[in-house]
Amino acid sequence: MPVLHMTVIKGRKKEEIEAMYSEVTDAIHRTLGAPKENVRIILNEVEPDHFAVAGKPKSGPSS
Repeated sequence: MPVLHMTVIKGRKKEEIEAMYSEVTDAIHRTLGAPKENVRIILNEVEPDHFAVAGKPKSGPSS
């Protein structure tokens, strides 16, 4: 049973997340041959100020 842990920045619409679940499940099914009902996805959503790229928070500069 494939289990995928993903981390994204908060703020996406529910419909976008659900579409991502479907697409990722399809990709795992297609590439690994795992039955779709066996695919598990654990999504962690983090606040933009708790996620940094190149030393800068995704929320923008602090005041």
